[in-house]
Amino acid sequence: MKSIIALALSALSALVGLSAPALSQDVNPDTLTIALLPDENASELIKRNEPFKAYLEEKLGKEVELVVTTDYSSMIEAMRFGRIHLGYFGPLSYVLAKSKSDIEPFAAMVTDGEATYRSILIANAEAGVETLADAAGKTVAFGDRASTSSHLIPKTMLKEAGLTADTDYEEQFVGSHDAVAVAVQNGNAQVGGLSEVIWNAVIARGLVDPSKVTVLDHSKLYPQYPWTMQSNLSPELKEKIRAAFLEMKDEEVLEAFNAEGFAPVTDADYDVIRELGTILGLDPS
Repeated sequence: MKSIIALALSALSALVGLSAPALSQDVNPDTLTIALLPDENASELIKRNEPFKAYLEEKLGKEVELVVTTDYSSMIEAMRFGRIHLGYFGPLSYVLAKSKSDIEPFAAMVTDGEATYRSILIANAEAGVETLADAAGKTVAFGDRASTSSHLIPKTMLKEAGLTADTDYEEQFVGSHDAVAVAVQNGNAQVGGLSEVIWNAVIARGLVDPSKVTVLDHSKLYPQYPWTMQSNLSPELKEKIRAAFLEMKDEEVLEAFNAEGFAPVTDADYDVIRELGTILGLDPS
């Protein structure tokens, strides 16, 4: 049986084709197009990251255009065809993009001194769900199908609790992490999975009333979301980009990411994501 990653790749093949096009080398554009995570409201993300845009323009001496694609599939496609130069991917969407594009991860945010994060499963406070096992017979909201922290990891957590999608519970994809939180609060889903960092952010923004939603469980730690760049950028530009992230100290910029800073990462750091399919009892090949 194919792994969840293989199945996702198969589904995306119809959208983005089977191989990456040849892109010109040593690209050094006047304007860098940078894609943010399509995990929250697009206009809110762009507004919140204006200091980040200004910081990069100063450090790199270039114009910067921030974009938010409609979903992970369109972000993967945009990276594959060279329409974006840098992308802030989730771990699974990075793995999918890497299989079709000549790209490289170079930085991941640091929180509590580590470049790792957790997913959580939440429940409607009035749904009578107190443990993961109580999700049986309920509707579980996930974000994007290619999301690590709002699909792959929480689904793995439910699998480890003995629950399988479409057999033990009904799955519902609502597109973004904040939409998961709202769906659970409103009772459109009784359970939902999302990133702990984004959960804390939606609480801080007042998007969700914490008295109406309970946190059921936390996942183990996984490598943080990677910042990724096109491999065909000029070596000088790539080095400037790495330095701009790894040397970032601007508190206003870091606050938008809920980060203390950024640490270097490599493709090998995401092998654990490639192997998650085995935890779901599926063949990872």
